[in-house]
Amino acid sequence: MWIKVAIVILLIAMLASLINAFVALMRDKSGSPRLVWSLTSRVLMAGLILALVLYGKLSGQLDLSAPWLPWL
Repeated sequence: MWIKVAIVILLIAMLASLINAFVALMRDKSGSPRLVWSLTSRVLMAGLILALVLYGKLSGQLDLSAPWLPWL
């Protein structure tokens, strides 16, 4: 259960980082490190999400339960 919560928290943090990058792009002067930091943090969070999903799938804590995929 904690994996699902961590994934949702990371997705919300990625959305906040995306909004922060948009504000930095619109307001800051060129050469500001805030935009680069925002992109870097988003890439790291995406990597964490992928690692959590892989761990959850391999450990059996996450499973695909779509009704249109009965063979999985």
